[in-house]
Parts: sequence; structure tokens; C-alpha cells
Amino acid sequence: MLYQYFTTNVAKRRGDLNQYKGIGLETFRNLSQECFSSGTASASNVSSDNSKGTEQVVDVVDSSEAKIPLKLNSGSFYLPHPAKAKTGGEDAHFICTLTQATGVADGVGGWADLGIDAGLYARELMSHSLAAIQEEPKGSIDLIRALEKAYVRTKAKGSSTACIVSLTDGVLYAVNLGDSGFMLVKDGCAAFKSPAQQHGFNFPYQLDCNNAGDSPSSAMVFKIIVAPGDVLIVGTDGLFDNLYDEDISGVVIQAMEAGLGPQMTAQKIAELAQQRAMDHTKSSPFSDGAREAGFEYHGGKLDDITVVVSYITE
Repeated sequence: MLYQYFTTNVAKRRGDLNQYKGIGLETFRNLSQECFSSGTASASNVSSDNSKGTEQVVDVVDSSEAKIPLKLNSGSFYLPHPAKAKTGGEDAHFICTLTQATGVADGVGGWADLGIDAGLYARELMSHSLAAIQEEPKGSIDLIRALEKAYVRTKAKGSSTACIVSLTDGVLYAVNLGDSGFMLVKDGCAAFKSPAQQHGFNFPYQLDCNNAGDSPSSAMVFKIIVAPGDVLIVGTDGLFDNLYDEDISGVVIQAMEAGLGPQMTAQKIAELAQQRAMDHTKSSPFSDGAREAGFEYHGGKLDDITVVVSYITE
């Protein structure tokens, strides 16, 4: 974290962000039949006790409107940073149909300067998150508690952001720490997107192996009523730094009109995000944020890109 803070502020004084354009947070992958981390899995039922983050809870709709038996039909796609493709990148994710949960993590790339593969921490964190969710009482999954268990059990060197989303009784429960996140598309429009948590520009909240970072209790907690036909997109900052909300919802609309499944939709979103990341002529959410922070920066941000798309169905 000190390294990230130092490089950010030095770059700001120089008015140049390009020297560390690739530094960021990225996630993981790992596989098994009904549940797997790093790609896809599934599960059922979630009930979140928000007592540990009451002031951060976001109730988008009255929970009395829920209780609809719904499920997540999920697929994922991952594009590592071209320079990190040989090592598998630093992003990680899981999908679990058994618990109707998905998660992404983004390992902090700055650890590479210390000779440490930041992807290991992200992968281990997601693997333990998946295991912790499966240990939760059926129908009463506490995502903060699961994230805390995963954090304590993760022993690899590194640090990472984390976002976990679960569905039960027509309600999406989510926890998000850092600048990974999720977005809900309803009736072709972006109905909700989780805000990024950052200490400063390009310096997100992160879980750290040395307990020097942020704690799981700092994660924002969300509760959102959903309906059949809604689409959930969970991704790392490689997605949200490069595509605006209307870009993502536009791909979702086209994909659903073409009858594409969630995995193909995730692929199209990820490929568009990478295309924008390599375009230095167009504005991006990252370049907008850079200018607001006082940096001279143009175009997208090349990074690992993880996209998990879930169609919400009866």
C-alpha cells in the first residue's frame, strides 16, 4: 500500500501517469464441477447479517417485495494483461451454482516489483471465499463473515480487492471492497452500480497479507431486489476502468436480442473493454478519474479484465 501511495503521489507531482499505467489490482481462477474458483460455479440461498456494516448497507428496494424463487445463470470470461498472459494474470474469480454466488478478486500488481506473483493471493482468497460460503448455513449466508474467514485463511504474499455477490429469495446480497464491483442491468439500463472504494486515485481499498491493508469489515454491503430478466455483471477494475455504464448495458441488450448465453455475453463485454483499454484517443472512466485527480492522462487502461455475467431467471 505504501508503494502504491508513493508511486501515485510521485506521478501526480510529475503530472504523468503513463509510467505506471499497468499498476493495479487483479484477480484469480480455479475449477471444479458445480463450484469453481477462477471461472464458474453455482449455489443457492443467501441471507446477510449486516450488523458489521450497518452504515454501509444499501437497501435499493423494500425487502418485503422479494421472496421470488430465482436463480443465477452465470458465465465468465477472463483476459489477462498481454504482458502477464504467460503467468495467467493477477485476477481471480469463482461461480458456484450450489450457493448461487459469484466473486472476483484483483491482485495488486505492485507486488511484482518485489518478485511476488500478485495473482497467487487473489486466487487463494477466492478459493477460500468459495469454501467459506459453502460452510454457511443454507439459506442464511453471511458474506462479510465468509470474506473474513477467507481473509484469515489466505497465507500467500500479496494483496487484493474483493467483490462477492449471492442471490436468495429474489434478493441480491453483495460485499465489495476496493475497485472491483458489480452492476445490475434492468430493462436495458444500468439500474445500479457499486461505488469504488479508494484511498486516492488508483489506490483502492485492499486486503493485505501483512494485515497492513483494509479489513473485511470495511467492505460495503448491499441488498438489492431483483426480478426475472435482470442481468448482473461482476468484474474487476479492468472492466469498469475502460467501459462506461451505457457501454456495458449496450452489449447486454445486443447479446440478449441475439439470444446469446451469459458466457458469450461476458466474452463480448471483456473484448470491448480490452479494445477500449488499448485506444488512446477516446475518453474512459479511468482517464476521467485521472483528470479529476489532476493527472494528464488519455485513453483507457490496459489491465487484466474479468467479467462474470449472470442472467437472473425463475
